[in-house]
Amino acid sequence: MKFTKFAPVVPFAALALAACSSAPPQSFPPLDYSYLPPLVLKVSTLNIVNAYVPDAGAANMIAQDPAPPAATMMAVLQHRIVASGAPGTGTVTLETASVDQIGGNLVGRLTVDINLTSPDGRSTGFAEASVTASAPAPDPDASENDVQAALYGLTKQLMDGPNGMNVQLQYQMQQHLSNWISWSGAPGAASGPAAPAGAIQAAPLPAPPAGPAAGAPATSVPATGTPVAPPLTLPGGVPATLPVPPPA
Repeated sequence: MKFTKFAPVVPFAALALAACSSAPPQSFPPLDYSYLPPLVLKVSTLNIVNAYVPDAGAANMIAQDPAPPAATMMAVLQHRIVASGAPGTGTVTLETASVDQIGGNLVGRLTVDINLTSPDGRSTGFAEASVTASAPAPDPDASENDVQAALYGLTKQLMDGPNGMNVQLQYQMQQHLSNWISWSGAPGAASGPAAPAGAIQAAPLPAPPAGPAAGAPATSVPATGTPVAPPLTLPGGVPATLPVPPPA
């Protein structure tokens, strides 16, 4: 992904790093979503891959983010997506985790692909979750604290917004890989730590009202076109907005 209008990024970064301010350094707690319920796939092998390679402009900005989108998203994927032990392979790929300055805005993008294959290598399922968020870019003479706060806030939007990745990932998997998800009580479903005080407790995945017949899962139809926006409440009572736990 290449943008040719990022000349302002270099002076923006240099000024931010060189700025002298009397304000004390700001604290940015890690974005921890380990309290969310696992998404258990009916596979025995699970590969979680970070395939995103930022260009020079994006890498420069990501390096200043206290919670880089790629690191934050990979931590979520490694915690939430679990293999049940059934035959098959799942490959979860972080395709995009970019942060760019476009005009006067910071723009972040996250895209995750889930590919499932049978033991003999046949493709059996696919889903994609993709989100975008934007926020005003700091002024060229902004302090380092202000730059970090803007980038940190953008990552939070990508994860926590009404159409953020915490919602889209579960929604797209339930929409396109329903027959490949082990529902509540399925073997291999591990419970995570309790949600911190003040955070909404996300509900585990419930079994669908009219589940498929027993036996091998049916082949899922690949998701195509623009990702479907989730409803206000996801199946299982998961709210469309999952707030960030308050700082410890």
